[in-house]
Amino acid sequence: MRIYLCEDYKAMSRRAANIISAQVITKPDSVLGLATGGTPVGAYQQLVEWYNKGDLSFAEIKTVNLDEYLGLSPHHEQSYRYFMNTNLFDHIDVKKENTHVLNGLAKDPEAECAAYNQLIRDLGGIDLQLLGMGHNGHIAFNEPGDDFGLETHVVTLTDRTIDANTRFFENRDEVPRHALSMGIKNIMQARRILIIVSGEEKADTVCKAFAGPVTKDVPASVLQLHPDVTLVGDKAALSKLVEAGVPVCG
Repeated sequence: MRIYLCEDYKAMSRRAANIISAQVITKPDSVLGLATGGTPVGAYQQLVEWYNKGDLSFAEIKTVNLDEYLGLSPHHEQSYRYFMNTNLFDHIDVKKENTHVLNGLAKDPEAECAAYNQLIRDLGGIDLQLLGMGHNGHIAFNEPGDDFGLETHVVTLTDRTIDANTRFFENRDEVPRHALSMGIKNIMQARRILIIVSGEEKADTVCKAFAGPVTKDVPASVLQLHPDVTLVGDKAALSKLVEAGVPVCG
């Protein structure tokens, strides 16, 4: 595992965007696994900036997103399809038909999950998977205790995850209680993984995930078993990891 310590969120975002852009330049028809939430926004903004300068093209890229709220339309402002369109897809030359997000309005959620697993296989697998990490160590919507062998599945969100996502909605009652999410198995099958973390509030969990045992209680800890993982974080998020003596790069 390569660990990069960055001065702040802006530097972390730029480093992450560098890694993603290198993947795109090296393999222009890459399959990118993408994430939502507050953490990757800066990286997406940097990629858009480089695209506008003519440094990058996403014309041959295909994407698959990690998750989507169950019950939200793609046009809902808090849906992850809406997030991806407004933060990245609408601003680059990726073909919309090559961008894939789970359908939160699927009449048969289990069938939607099975179809998404097949889609990933049909695309030839994920070349680079971008991840954030929740306060409880969840990756995508794989919550503590979830089986590491799961593929895309229906998730019941924990109270802590609902609380964390309340800031994006008018109130807590509006936060969906269920989501569709890639499973740990899907994530671990990606050829490369890039996980980004920011903020002092993540420091304890980051340390548990990457300096502690591999355990279902901290889903991100399973990444220790992947052969090609890069962790990029700001000083605050990696502070406890540094204190634990884990080597990092500047």
